[in-house]
Amino acid sequence: MKTKAHLVLPREILEAVDQIAGKRRRSLFIAQATQEKLARERFLKVLEETEGAWRDKNHPELRTGKDVERYVREKRQSYRRDLKRARNE
Repeated sequence: MKTKAHLVLPREILEAVDQIAGKRRRSLFIAQATQEKLARERFLKVLEETEGAWRDKNHPELRTGKDVERYVREKRQSYRRDLKRARNE
């Protein structure tokens, strides 16, 4: 649902938006930019709330870069197998 709102923006910002999006797509551009900012802020909040949840001592199998590469490679192979199996069912 769309709702009208009165926003006060610095002239420079509005001019820059109009140059990129055009006056007829101004609202869409601002809505998309706001959605991106909200997603970024939510993500940062989650990062702050979960800070310290990962402990290296709990994951000795991922100690080196090569360990991480091996883990990611194995996970990808596992996902591919599962996807292939699901498609065949």
